[in-house]
Amino acid sequence: MRDYILKRVLVTIPALVIVSMMIFSLVRLFPGDTIVAMASESGSFGFTKDAENQIRAILGIDKPFLTQYFNWIGGLLTGDAGISLWTRQPVTHEIARTFPISLELAVFSSVVGIAVALPAGIIAALKRNTFPDLIARFVSLVGLSVPSFWIATMLLVFFSVQFRWIPPVIYQSFADSPGGNLLQFLFPSLLLGFGLSATTMRMTRSAMLEVLREDYVRTARAKGLTERVVIFRHALRNAFIPVVTIIGTQLAYLLGGTIIIEVIFGLPGLGRLTLEAVTHRDYTQIQANVMLIASITMFVNLVVDLSYGWLDPRIRYS
Repeated sequence: MRDYILKRVLVTIPALVIVSMMIFSLVRLFPGDTIVAMASESGSFGFTKDAENQIRAILGIDKPFLTQYFNWIGGLLTGDAGISLWTRQPVTHEIARTFPISLELAVFSSVVGIAVALPAGIIAALKRNTFPDLIARFVSLVGLSVPSFWIATMLLVFFSVQFRWIPPVIYQSFADSPGGNLLQFLFPSLLLGFGLSATTMRMTRSAMLEVLREDYVRTARAKGLTERVVIFRHALRNAFIPVVTIIGTQLAYLLGGTIIIEVIFGLPGLGRLTLEAVTHRDYTQIQANVMLIASITMFVNLVVDLSYGWLDPRIRYS
């Protein structure tokens, strides 16, 4: 098992290096210029050439490409991701302020999605082509087809028109107001969890149907084992490999891909920070945010990959 973990970790390291080079390169292909954006925001007609060069020198974006890249990597290794070109605040400070919000949203959404998807998927597989199965498939189809931001907008319109009430739009931390914080995360967590449950439920159902046809399941039943033991000890564990993959992918997405939901519900999370950085051509903030999301995605995939060896011992020895 130790060799299996070591191999997976060693594969992740060069992948991170390649991803960092791609992020650093692609960010600089964005149209526009942060200096021009700063001049426009300040109401100025533009900077003189000397002033523009001076600002570039202060921000450190006048150096050669490779020099900027290695300075950035060296800073990341020491915990310094640079200074935001727009807010002039440390990038790590901005991330530390917004990332816990996205993490809280991702955790709540994942809990909702998994709590709904796994039981629904198992029941749908065991009751194939019956009324519960049809209901589960219909709900999952709706979850896959209807965008979550559209449902979010409709919910806000419905509650505001019918009940004259909308969720709090000014963010409240859990430390300041536990009730207000949980209320603010209620609707976005349910919406994102609904989308997650749709995908996970369909995968759980498909994997369970495939496993239930296997010979070892029939053998277990022939031995006289109870249906509960057959389902949870033999079938579910073997069917869980593709389900874990879907859950890991969705969790990584939730940590950085919920920009629209964060904007609709007034959550100043990492996705919203990234959108603002893109608007202002804030290279330093963009590349740090994207690198963080990419690193989390690779870490989640590594954990998922290692879980395969626990779910199926044959994988770790292959």
